[in-house]
Amino acid sequence: MYAVIQTGGKQYKVAAGDVITVERLAAEQGGSVTFDQVLMLGDGDKPTIGTPTVDGATVSATVLEQARGPKIIVFKKKRRKGYRRTAGHRQDLTVLRVTDILPTGAKKAATKAKKAPQDAPADDAKPAAPETKAAEAKAPAAKKPAAKSETKAAAPKKAAAKATTAKKAPAKKPAAKKADSEE
Repeated sequence: MYAVIQTGGKQYKVAAGDVITVERLAAEQGGSVTFDQVLMLGDGDKPTIGTPTVDGATVSATVLEQARGPKIIVFKKKRRKGYRRTAGHRQDLTVLRVTDILPTGAKKAATKAKKAPQDAPADDAKPAAPETKAAEAKAPAAKKPAAKSETKAAAPKKAAAKATTAKKAPAKKPAAKKADSEE
């Protein structure tokens, strides 16, 4: 059995026991990672293609190591301008070994039982998030009217400044012309 998973903006075709290198994942060495974005499952002649993902399918893997890729040289140059820049880049990577490919079915219930204790603390965290969002929504709302009142107060000042500038400009021009005509 094989699966096509998506992680880090890339797609990987994996089978049980495969070792793959993906972009950095937040997991410790020896820990396990579960991929929920399974795009396709293949078992023999009939593959199951998701729309966009296969419902309930997961792929489990263990983290072998956190590594860094080879150094890539980035060189920029603009000809005849004396502009040259050299920089290097090393991508952070995670090396994984695929342990299980779980299609929809009985094995799915076992993974849900493991996830249920983790979901309970997450539910406690969810109500706290809207409260902070509400507090954040109120705070900017209080700031916005203050900003509007400041702009309203500043607008007449700008108009007054323009009016005074308009009066001063004609006064300067005749003086300059008189100086030119006297020479």
